[in-house]
Formats: sequence, C-alpha cells, structure tokens
Amino acid sequence: MAAWPSTSTLTDTQPGWKTWAVPANRPAHLVGWSDGGIVALLVALRQPELVRKLVVIGTNYHYNGTVPFDLDPQSPMAQELGKAYIERSPDGPEHLDVVFGKSVAMFTTEPTLTTTDIAQITQPVLVIVGDDDVVTLPHTLSLYEALPEGQLAVVPGASHGLPLEQPETVAGLISNFLAAAEPPRTFMPIRRAGQTNS
Repeated sequence: MAAWPSTSTLTDTQPGWKTWAVPANRPAHLVGWSDGGIVALLVALRQPELVRKLVVIGTNYHYNGTVPFDLDPQSPMAQELGKAYIERSPDGPEHLDVVFGKSVAMFTTEPTLTTTDIAQITQPVLVIVGDDDVVTLPHTLSLYEALPEGQLAVVPGASHGLPLEQPETVAGLISNFLAAAEPPRTFMPIRRAGQTNS
C-alpha cells in the first residue's frame, strides 16, 4: 500500500473531479456537506462545464468563516463520522486518527476563496445551514449574497450535523431545488428582480 502524504489539501481532490462527469457526458448536480461543499464550490469555479446545479450544506468558502471549535472525539458527531469512515475505509480503524489530524490542520488554513471568487459561480446554488452551525451565519449570508443565482435555507434547531439531525428536511430542500425552474418565481422579488425564467 502506498504511504499517505503527510498533509492533505482541498486541491488534492482535483484529479477525481472528472471521474463522475466524463461517463455522464453532461453537467451534473453537485451536493456537498461541509468539506464536500467546499469541493463543490471549487469544481464550479475551476471546471464549470461539469456543473449544472450546486447544493452546499454547512459550507464555508474561507477558513475564517467558522467559529473556533474543538470536536470532542466522544461527541455524537465525531462518533458518527468515525463510524462512517471505518465502515468505508480500506485502511482500517487505526488510520482514523491520521485522517482526523490532517482534517483539523486543513480546517485552519483552507479554503481561502473570496466573495469575488464566489461571484464567478453562475450556476444556481442552494446554500443550506443549520441555525447553530460551526459555519457562522454572517459568513453563510456573505456566501449567499455573493452568488448570482443563490438561494438560502437556514434550518432551525440544527447544527453542523444537519443532514444527520434532519435528513427529511434536507432531502426535501434538495429535491425541490433540483426539480425547480430557475430562477424561482416569487411575488415580491428583491434580489431576483429583473430575472426571468428560462
């Protein structure tokens, strides 16, 4: 087995971006939670032809968009993520600490996108966040406001573990967004004033 690199970065995900897009031979919907949402934003920026719509859940575009936090290894969130990793990883449970350490290091240095970068994403994007997420609400609002075709859902009574806490709510939001015409038709458009449905 090859040795793992001593560090990991979000850029390390780039070689796999076309794996799912090439067989489909058409743009795909991307749904990402937490770091998965960051990867979705990066794909939309660097290879926009691969993306039709985006859903990002509990996602920050800059590392300063989160509150300082210490994930207790015994917390329900850490336990759930650890269990999921062990079930799927070919490297065994002993490798979990290595991955956890790399992830924590990455949280303090990445991503480093700006609202100017985010404004280049022209696809429709649904931003979902819990009202008690580690990604701050002001940061989430700045993400939404920078997106030309952004929509925002703040889910009450939810944390960064929103997809695990309220899976039906999240599934409903995603399904409705992906199925809907864009831009959405509202009675009193403010941000969307002047937009027309295609």
